[in-house]
Amino acid sequence: MLIKFLARTASLFLIFYIFWCTSARAQDIISLIKEKRVSTYFQEIRKNEAELTAFISQMPKGGDLHNHYSGSIYAETYVNWLINADYCVNIYTLDIGKPDAQSTDTTHSFFRFSSLLSSKDASYMENLRNRLIRRWSTKEYEQVHSDAREEHFFATFGNFSAASGLNFSEGLKELKERAKKENTSYLEIMFSNIRCNFPDSQQHAISKKDTIKYYNELLKTLGKKRDTVSLKPVLQYLYSAILNYFPVNDKARSVNQFVDSLHQHFIGDADTAFTMRYLAFITRTGDPLNTFVNLVTAFETVNQCTSGNLSGLNIVAPEDDPVSMRDYWLHMQFFAFCKKMYGNVTYSMHAGELTEGVVQPEELSWHINSAVIIAGANRIGHGVDIAYEKDNYSLLRYMSTNKIPVEINLLSNEFILGVKDDRHPVLLYKHFNVPIIISTDDPGVSRTSLTEQYVLLAKRYEEITYPDIKKYVYNSINFSFIKDQHLKEKLIQDIDRRFQKFESYILALKP
Repeated sequence: MLIKFLARTASLFLIFYIFWCTSARAQDIISLIKEKRVSTYFQEIRKNEAELTAFISQMPKGGDLHNHYSGSIYAETYVNWLINADYCVNIYTLDIGKPDAQSTDTTHSFFRFSSLLSSKDASYMENLRNRLIRRWSTKEYEQVHSDAREEHFFATFGNFSAASGLNFSEGLKELKERAKKENTSYLEIMFSNIRCNFPDSQQHAISKKDTIKYYNELLKTLGKKRDTVSLKPVLQYLYSAILNYFPVNDKARSVNQFVDSLHQHFIGDADTAFTMRYLAFITRTGDPLNTFVNLVTAFETVNQCTSGNLSGLNIVAPEDDPVSMRDYWLHMQFFAFCKKMYGNVTYSMHAGELTEGVVQPEELSWHINSAVIIAGANRIGHGVDIAYEKDNYSLLRYMSTNKIPVEINLLSNEFILGVKDDRHPVLLYKHFNVPIIISTDDPGVSRTSLTEQYVLLAKRYEEITYPDIKKYVYNSINFSFIKDQHLKEKLIQDIDRRFQKFESYILALKP
């Protein structure tokens, strides 16, 4: 009896297993057929921008991994924050001042927004609002601005800086709701600018002006010589001094508390349809010693994060800035050193946001290689000058083999660098099977969205198919810096469901 029971059980199990496998296989076949039919429709509409936009707007887009918080908020929001806080504005230069700026103004040019609202007619305020929006974004750039595109783009951050820190909670909620409305389920935002102050000069000699000057000059000299042997002990000494005498732990603790508090109270993880994480960042246009201090602090801050909210870091500012160019090699050595100290900290790097005519030709040949090979970046942002890199094919193969993605930002590359269509290397990355992630960069400044980035991708590059685009969507989650693997798997499963629903919807309603 026992043998018969076991045999019957085994038979039932085998039948169930065969049914399950057959059913799963059938579902896979159905999914492939649906994808093929949607791909056919996608090919039919990709040259019609309105139809393509209608398609992409409804498509799941996964995550946006390359965006700066202050550059993501639309200028209209900043104007409203300044009005609500009753800040002052110079009606001639459009400089922004705190509410007390009017009382200390000797030129009679600063006016509080409240006085403008009450004493000027509606058309005057509307004109002022529009002037501010144009100054803080690329809106109507060709019609109203005469400065260089790159100069205008990066100047916007300083122009709206007085507003960008006024209301982080409302800003994050705005970004979340906008992302959800365009079927984006994850944002990874460059959010916390890490600056660590030098300690009191009496605490440690490194804070004395002559000592600071000495180390800045030493680092510049070693950077110019590219002397890695001599640089190593210098960085080791400075690293120990920074941890022992600088307020690194206090900074790390305060930044993490601030980010965790904002996330918990205004974003949270209860929304199963959306997830947000944050990157610390430092600027690369300061003196070398200060840059190293800030970088160590940033690594330490991310390393100490227990919530997973601050998930990585980046380095920002124009790559062609004179200081950025002078110290680029040095910065790569800084990252390489910190990687050895903090092996678990993940980071992306702005690298190769250059093109011919922006810098001297020889400077185009090594930035991406240094970011990937020397600095050990987990991802790179932009990567525009890859075609000019020395041994570029070997570098592309390395990126493909080691799964180092490139964050593609089509519209900002076009506006800042004038690079678009077949001058842009997106197809070069595709042909070498480098993981591609589509991102917005600064959607508030550029007046764009993730939807528009995918529309530009599909319209300009016919070699990129619908399955390719789906792969890029999945890349945005797979290569995110989310620490919780269970959460990452849930987001992937959510994208699976979204695509199934989207493709069924398209096939049911397409003309």
